[in-house]
Amino acid sequence: MTIADSRSADQIQTHVEPAIRALLDRLDPGNRLVGGYQLGYWNADGSPADRQGKGLRPTLALLSARATGAQPEAGVPAAASVELAHNFSLLHDDVMDGDTERRHRPTAWTVFGVGPAILAGDALIGLAHEALVEAPGSGPAARRLALDVRALIAGQAADLSFERRDDVTLDECLQMASDKTGALLACSCALGAILCGGPSALADGLYRFGWHLGLAFQLVDDLLGIWGDPQRTGKPVGSDLRARKRSIPVVRAVTSGDPNGRQLAELYRSPEPLTDDDVARASDLIEATGARARTERHARQEVELARAELDALDLPAGVRTEFLDIATFITGRDH
Repeated sequence: MTIADSRSADQIQTHVEPAIRALLDRLDPGNRLVGGYQLGYWNADGSPADRQGKGLRPTLALLSARATGAQPEAGVPAAASVELAHNFSLLHDDVMDGDTERRHRPTAWTVFGVGPAILAGDALIGLAHEALVEAPGSGPAARRLALDVRALIAGQAADLSFERRDDVTLDECLQMASDKTGALLACSCALGAILCGGPSALADGLYRFGWHLGLAFQLVDDLLGIWGDPQRTGKPVGSDLRARKRSIPVVRAVTSGDPNGRQLAELYRSPEPLTDDDVARASDLIEATGARARTERHARQEVELARAELDALDLPAGVRTEFLDIATFITGRDH
């Protein structure tokens, strides 16, 4: 199973992408160019490209609409909105982290500059709200998006603050992950249902499902940031370690009380840039503490909690199956 295999994913190309392209056309030429580059619609010179992301969030939003019995098309404003909000966060995240590659090509800020990348991110989050508020009865959905974007920003702020600290606790790290990744994924799982006027119990259950799914997604993402294959992830091997990120496996290791964790903490405190050998050693130290295995187990547990939330909901059989397939994909993915 991949995201591209789901029924709702077919609607991404036929309905969601045209809606996003139409929204991009509202922007000034500069922000339109950078925004479309970020979304994978075109290259830096404006020529067509086909390098889009996984489409996870808009797929979940369309499924959310179908959960109410509505046609997927009714969820298109929600799907466009969460995809634009996600790419807003990626544009800013790449600038803050100094990442030079995403989805197997240069990040927007390295191509267009820091200022244009930040402005394009601002433009995309504006379009995300436009996509929603122009839909009939969108007030509750627009509020949901605003709350979760605020949580996302709080998570990003915490992530940045961790770079200046060597006393980050595991609870702090998990809260950061829940905000930074869980909030928008939870929003994606509920936004279509809210927009289509679904019962609050349904929207709330889908939101909780998405929150657990989002934390599982970040746990897997943190594992891939250390042990992922660069050919699949589009990022250099051990990129998170090289950047000394306080990701969940790292924090688990340094707070474990294990001697290997203490060595990792010392390595992270080194003022010198980490060499390839240092990165490999850091990876081995994390694994030696058992932090990798515990993080993998935690991701599986979050998926089981997500499944339990879904089991409690009355959903069309096909929708339930697609939600469950996506949950399975998230913990088994390699990029």
